[in-house]
Amino acid sequence: MATLLTRVKSRLFIPSSRKSLHALEGAHASLLRGRSLDFEDLRAYEHGDDIRDIDWRATARLSTLLVKRSRATRMHTVLFVVDTGRGMAALAPDERPKKDLAILAVGALGVLTLRHGDDFSVLHGDAAGVRRTPARRSEGALEHALRAIDAAAAPHAAASARDELLRAVVRSVSRRMIVVVVTDEQPLGDETERLLRRLRVQHDLLWITVRDADPVLAAAPRSPARAERRDVDSGWAVPAFLHGDDAVVRELREQREAEDARRGAALDALGIGHAALGSHDDAVPQLLRLLHRRADVGTR
Repeated sequence: MATLLTRVKSRLFIPSSRKSLHALEGAHASLLRGRSLDFEDLRAYEHGDDIRDIDWRATARLSTLLVKRSRATRMHTVLFVVDTGRGMAALAPDERPKKDLAILAVGALGVLTLRHGDDFSVLHGDAAGVRRTPARRSEGALEHALRAIDAAAAPHAAASARDELLRAVVRSVSRRMIVVVVTDEQPLGDETERLLRRLRVQHDLLWITVRDADPVLAAAPRSPARAERRDVDSGWAVPAFLHGDDAVVRELREQREAEDARRGAALDALGIGHAALGSHDDAVPQLLRLLHRRADVGTR
């Protein structure tokens, strides 16, 4: 059976000549600004490299685009804050559990973290408690962390407690880190925004939203099994006759768009980079755009 990390890696190479693990890697390197670097060697330029790393003298001498590789002399720690309440066991738009997308996001960014020689840690939990893995720098530790997320985000888990996860970071993390919050579409309340303002002072924050599947389908499905939509918290089932109702579908779509706009405006106002993941096919491109946007902000 393939490990969770193997499955993640299989998604890091997209069927496109322009987007690959290296493109993600280049944006990730730019995000980690402010570190001290020692020159290591030269290599051929690849799409996604930061143009600031191009060695123009060597390029002119050898008539081929070359970039400088450096060895970091000051490491970073990336802290993944993952909501593993039972809501993460519900379906995403691609009809797979939302926790699978959370695992893909943490795994992809975790692989990049390791490739840059940085540490990572995972803090996850629900209303029943919060757990944190110690900072590590190995694929074995990353696999262990992904399995912990997979096991915790189950239908029988306690309810989500996103604010409690953020409070745990405030209480226990004193050293500056890159903090990546992975959660679902629940609205940002006043307390959430207060905690984010406090964390933003000390840490570089990224926010990844894992989308919920549409509770009402745009067309009535032929299969009764596909028609079933049940709330993971209350167990309430969406009546089958609502599927395909244009007015209901339109109202829910408009409500989601309004909530997306509110969330985006709040995160933008706080200076927090954000992305929304809805399927395994678009997850890596969305992460790529997020990292490039954050890298661009850091160069202004």
